[in-house]
Amino acid sequence: MHVTWFERDRINAKKEDGMKKQKTSSDANTPAFEGNEKSLGIERLNELRKLLKIERDEDFEQYKLHFSRNNINYRKQSGVTWYPIVITNTEIGLGEYLIIEVERTTNHNEPHQFSGGKNAALFSNQHPDEKQLIGTIKVIHPNKLRISLSVDELPEWCDDGKLGINLLFDETSYKEMDIALEKVINAKNTRLAYLRDVLYGLTPPMFDVVDESRLLTGLNESQNNAVRKIIAAKDVAIIHGPPGTGKTTTLVQAIRQTLFTEKQVLVCSPSNTAVDLLTEKLHREGINVLRLGNPARISEELIINTLDARIAAHPSYKDLKNYRKLADEYFRMAGKYKRSFGKEEREQRQLLYIEARKILSEARVLEDYILYEQFDKAQVIACTPVVAASRMMRDKQFSTVFIDEAAQALEPLCWIPITRSQKVVFAGDHFQLPPTVKSMRAETAGLKQTLFERCMSIEKVSVLLNTQYRMHQSIMGFSNQQFYKNQVVADVSVKDTLLSFDPDDYLLCTAFDFIDTAGCGFSEITNPESLSTANPEEAGLLIKHLTLVLENYQNTSQKESNGISIGIVSPYKEQVMYLTNLVANNPYLQTFASSIAIKTIDGFQGQERDIIYISLVRSNDQGEIGFLADTRRMNVALTRAKKKLVVIGDSATLGNHGFYKKFLDYAESVGGYKSAWEFL
Repeated sequence: MHVTWFERDRINAKKEDGMKKQKTSSDANTPAFEGNEKSLGIERLNELRKLLKIERDEDFEQYKLHFSRNNINYRKQSGVTWYPIVITNTEIGLGEYLIIEVERTTNHNEPHQFSGGKNAALFSNQHPDEKQLIGTIKVIHPNKLRISLSVDELPEWCDDGKLGINLLFDETSYKEMDIALEKVINAKNTRLAYLRDVLYGLTPPMFDVVDESRLLTGLNESQNNAVRKIIAAKDVAIIHGPPGTGKTTTLVQAIRQTLFTEKQVLVCSPSNTAVDLLTEKLHREGINVLRLGNPARISEELIINTLDARIAAHPSYKDLKNYRKLADEYFRMAGKYKRSFGKEEREQRQLLYIEARKILSEARVLEDYILYEQFDKAQVIACTPVVAASRMMRDKQFSTVFIDEAAQALEPLCWIPITRSQKVVFAGDHFQLPPTVKSMRAETAGLKQTLFERCMSIEKVSVLLNTQYRMHQSIMGFSNQQFYKNQVVADVSVKDTLLSFDPDDYLLCTAFDFIDTAGCGFSEITNPESLSTANPEEAGLLIKHLTLVLENYQNTSQKESNGISIGIVSPYKEQVMYLTNLVANNPYLQTFASSIAIKTIDGFQGQERDIIYISLVRSNDQGEIGFLADTRRMNVALTRAKKKLVVIGDSATLGNHGFYKKFLDYAESVGGYKSAWEFL
């Protein structure tokens, strides 16, 4: 009988729940609560499972369409294929997997979507009918990847060249989210059942008496209030952190305070970059952090906290390495018989494989011992939610889980680490980037609503961080009005900061400008292959204005200006590519190349620059604005700049939307409205 992956993993989840049921139900800290199968919470969770299946199917269809519609050259340009590549090294790695290192031989430094933890497939254009080798990306550099493969040896076709790597559809996250939802739905008379009903507003959350005397130097009043709330919470607490308000700093201090009473906590985020940042900051606080999964960026502080680095530094690692080396030699010896398969050769090859696996078995015992030590010593285990469900974490339970950037995580994703904890602390901002949902049907039916948003409606659970330390008050003003009810204030250290305080430096003495292209004849165009939109004339205007600003800044500052940081942002990948080419072909701007970052809005989440330019792109007679209607995403774009924000767009197209009409009014109210004709 065929068993689907949903059914198979449900069976496994039930077995796991059965083994843990006795222990969990006896938790003395869990108030008695009879779960109602017909409660709103259960209904919502069952609906979520259906929506998750719809989303998975849509995601897979888009993946298949992308690969069927586009040739290898376009896939390379869109960053989902590396070709050609060469295999530069092979070795046996953690968990007996074969590790290969590959390097692309052309298109060096071309942008791509590969990242640690994603699945990829090794293929051959020389042998297109051969089955691809599927593995997991372990380490990534600009032009190199290390991939873990669950095979003993590479097939012969790998020796014939014309190799490439394709990014694969991510099945694992959907499996783990479905397993987590089933656990939550089926929980009865357990701590998880109680926590489920608290998070769904069916049972009020509980708090100890808040210790008002707890005051951490280096934190402002609202940040201290957030830490006190977290320590007092028994079930759930939320740090609501608008842009630039020190959410990560506050979260780190809350984790540090929690560790005074708990031996170990789990720290998660849907973003590998956010996990990396927390790992580095916690490490600087002297906390023993174990970073699981695959870091998005490489730094010394981060690498020394990864599991691979910890194992490599263990006194017994030398013995483990010798075991693997010996096993690898046996595998290589067995490989010599690939092309001559007589009876004696087959027997000899079989004996070599038996010996190799015997050695690997001994290595596994030693490896498990080293792994146990790393997990036991760690004060913080940091990873993405999906990694929290990995084999190494199967039996781990925590008193508290901290979930950063929780407003970007689908609800089923958050439930993965919550099923392993007694208490959850969310940190994020539901007015910034929402989770990505690819199925319009699933999004409309409610998949986009996050657990963070749901819990924000629970009384006395959240604390708003109300002082921002990033941007001039004119830059923050519009977002503050639209999203935060003017509750956020700019700290005195940033509220008046400018590129120049000389009123004659008209390009530098204002913090916020909107340049209106209405009536200029600029037209948007759509790439028929990518279906993304660009506006070449608007891009050209942006480059011209940026050049003028930098020339004026250099003249005013009387020094080289390479130290200034610049970000160029657009909601559209096609416009990002167009702008990237314009900067690359501009000799003057190339002198600032190391200081200029050009990305989509999502690429700038959590980042900041001295100067930010935003190209809104859309310019059409129908007033269609596409992605721009996602105002939460625009909130991110509008709050990245520290000293200068320049937004370029067509008011005739934008003004039909209520949000952008208010934006245009705001630009006029602060003296930031400019016509593109001034610069043409």
